[in-house]
Amino acid sequence: MLKAWFAIPFWQRVLGAFALGMLIGALAPEVGVALKPLGDLFIRAIKMLVAPLIFCAIVSAITDLNDGQKLGRLGVKTIGLFMLTAVIASAIGLTLASLIDMSPATTLTATETTERQIPSVAQVFLNFVPTNPFAALTEGNVLQIVVFAAVVGIAIQKLSGKAEPLRQTIKSGAEVMYEITRMVLQLTPIGVFGLMAWVIGEYGFASLLPLAKFVGVIYLAAAVHIIVVYGSLVRWFGKLSPREFFKSVFDAQVVAFTTCSSFGSLPAAHRAVTERLRVSKDYASFVLPLGATINMDGCGGIYPAVAAIFIANLYGIPLEWFDYALIMMTATLASVGTAGVPGTALVMLTVTLNVVGLPLEGIAFIAAIDRIIDMVRTLTNVTGDMMVARVVARSENLLTEEKA
Repeated sequence: MLKAWFAIPFWQRVLGAFALGMLIGALAPEVGVALKPLGDLFIRAIKMLVAPLIFCAIVSAITDLNDGQKLGRLGVKTIGLFMLTAVIASAIGLTLASLIDMSPATTLTATETTERQIPSVAQVFLNFVPTNPFAALTEGNVLQIVVFAAVVGIAIQKLSGKAEPLRQTIKSGAEVMYEITRMVLQLTPIGVFGLMAWVIGEYGFASLLPLAKFVGVIYLAAAVHIIVVYGSLVRWFGKLSPREFFKSVFDAQVVAFTTCSSFGSLPAAHRAVTERLRVSKDYASFVLPLGATINMDGCGGIYPAVAAIFIANLYGIPLEWFDYALIMMTATLASVGTAGVPGTALVMLTVTLNVVGLPLEGIAFIAAIDRIIDMVRTLTNVTGDMMVARVVARSENLLTEEKA
C-alpha cells in the first residue's frame, strides 16, 4: 500500500489531501479542528530545516560559482543580470498583489503571533549583520544567516586550498540538508490534510475564495515580467525584436510549462539558444545550467512576493514598507542558495514568511495548488535564462552567424 501511495505523483497526493481535508472539515468540523496537530507537525519540520539548509546551500553555491571559468567579467555580468531581474520580478509581484484585493471575507487567526515593531531605517540595515552568528542560526534569523553564509563563502573562496576541507564539509552538509528536505517534503500531504481540515472546520469554505485571485495575480505578474521586462531587455540590449525572441524560444517555454523543471528543460532551451538565438555553444553551456541553478525570477521573485501579501491578507496582518523591502532582498539573496534544493518554492516561501513574521500555516492553502503555480514559475525562470543568454552574448560578441 505504501508503494502504491508513492507511485502517485506528488502534486496529486497534495491535491487529494487538500480535498480530503476540506471534506472532513465540512462534514465533521470537530474532527477537522482536532486534526490540526498534523499540520503543526509539518510546520515544525519545515522550521527545523530552514536555518542549516540556507547556511550550507548558500556557502556551497558561492564557492561553486567562483570556480575556474566562472570567474571574471562574463560571470559577473551574467549573475548580475539574473539578480537584477529577480529584484524587478519581486517589485512587480508586490505591486500587483498590493493593487489587487485578495482579502477573504473573514480573516483567519494565526496559531503563533509575534508583536510587530517598526524599526528605524538604520536599525533595519544593522539587523542584517549578526552579532552572534550561532545565535542567528539558533533563532532562525534568516536574513542574518544569509549575510553570514555569504561572508563565509567569500572567505573560503579567497583562501582557496587552505579552506578546501571546510568547503567540502559544508558541501557535504548541503547534500545532507537536501536529503532531509526531500524527507520533510513527503510530509506535505499530511500537513495540508491536517491544516485544511482545521481551517474548514473552524472558518468554513468562505476562507478559500481568495485562492482564485491569488493564482490570477501570479499569472498576471509572470506575464508582465516576461513580456515587458524580458521583451525590453531583448530589444534594447539583445538587439532582437521581442516577437522574434518569443517565437524562437516558444518550444522551450512549452517544455518548461508542462514539465515544471528548469533542468528538464535544458535540452530544449539549449537548442533554442544556440540554433535560433545564435548564442555560442560554449557560453550557452555555461549560462543555461547556471540559470537553472540560480535564476529564480518565478520562484524567488514573483511567487514569494505575491504569496506573502496573500497570506498577510488571510490573517489580517498589515505589512509596512520595510516588510516589502525585506521580501525583495531576502527572496533575491536566498534564491542563489536554495535554487538547487528540491521544493525550492516552498523553501523560498518559508524563508520569506519567517523574515517578515507571517504565519507559516498559510502555506497549506498554496501547497494544494502549487502544481498550477509551478507551471508558470518554471516558464518564467527558463525564459529568463534564455533572455540573459542572448543579452550577455550580444554584449560580449558571443553570437554566431549574426546578421548585419
